[in-house]
Amino acid sequence: MELNFSGVEIGVATFLIIGLFHPLVIKAEYYIGVKSWWLFLLLGIVAGVASLLVHNLILSILLGVVAFSSFWSIGEVFEQRKRVQKGWFPKNPKRK
Repeated sequence: MELNFSGVEIGVATFLIIGLFHPLVIKAEYYIGVKSWWLFLLLGIVAGVASLLVHNLILSILLGVVAFSSFWSIGEVFEQRKRVQKGWFPKNPKRK
């Protein structure tokens, strides 16, 4: 019996990608503010197009996960601003 680890590999990588975007959103809002949303949009578009062009199935799937995690992060940047205003996260004193 041969085991197929592709699903587990994709699951673990997806978990790590989503976990990476959480601190990215926090740092982007802290250093750039909500203007950082366009960076997530650009990354999402690039990763989405790359996902369509890559022939390796697992890499294509993971690029799709990066793309849609980026798109989700656009909304999260604005939510992060609200969390900062509530005092749940520190505000950058050097940014207006």
